[in-house]
Amino acid sequence: MKISARNSLKGTVKQLTVGAVNTEVVIEISPGVEIVSIITKSSAESLGLTDGTEVYAVIKSTDVMVGIE
Repeated sequence: MKISARNSLKGTVKQLTVGAVNTEVVIEISPGVEIVSIITKSSAESLGLTDGTEVYAVIKSTDVMVGIE
């Protein structure tokens, strides 16, 4: 896989929540570290995503927000 995005995190699908249009994908990057993505339902189906599937979270953004309490 070659992509232009510089941030690519390998992980495993931990949970899928399928909606009418979108699917929420929880990816475990390492034990206790998760990232969540919302993709279209049809994209999740075409990728054949199921719990345990090895995937990459590809992040391409010009903005990263930081917050504190």
